Amino acid sequence: MEIASDETTRICNHCDRAIPSSNIDLHYAHCSRNLEKCNVCGDMVPIRHAKEHFLNTHAPVACSLCSATMERGNLDIHKGESCPQRIVNCEFCEFPLPAIDLAEHQEVCGNRTEMCYQCNRYIRLRERYNHASRCTGIAESNVESSRNVRAPEREQGAPRRQPPEYSRKRLIFTIAVTGIAVLFGSLFFQKKAEASQVH
Repeated sequence: MEIASDETTRICNHCDRAIPSSNIDLHYAHCSRNLEKCNVCGDMVPIRHAKEHFLNTHAPVACSLCSATMERGNLDIHKGESCPQRIVNCEFCEFPLPAIDLAEHQEVCGNRTEMCYQCNRYIRLRERYNHASRCTGIAESNVESSRNVRAPEREQGAPRRQPPEYSRKRLIFTIAVTGIAVLFGSLFFQKKAEASQVH
């Protein structure tokens, strides 16, 4: 069964929709009595829900994170995509922090290094993906870490520097001098406090 589409249409003066000419009078009576055009977005909303539409969609609200004011309808997008205080994760360490601090954090965090276990080189975190795609797995001798250079020296028996040892007498002497200094200091301040109370 085919429906004839030859019927002409007219534009409703109230809602600006194309309506079949035979129904335009009935539509206009219903439309003008029950619908209202939103002054903000231009949507046709039932008159009885116009205030609710404005409050739920266009009323200004403050973001709970950054206190910026916007239309209620834009709040979810703002909080999810553009709020400077929304929580985002660092791409290098996955630490959650406010978006406004992300660039500064990643500048420092991306400069940290990790060992590439294929070529035994230390690679900055910000360069690890590029490095992984071109790493040959062969250690380059001219850019080895100082840790790797010193390891063979230790194996050859080079002496390690030992921390200085303090004698027991020196330790007791230091404790005694500190105790005497504290005693004299407390006596001096006690005499000074008594003198200020007399005056």
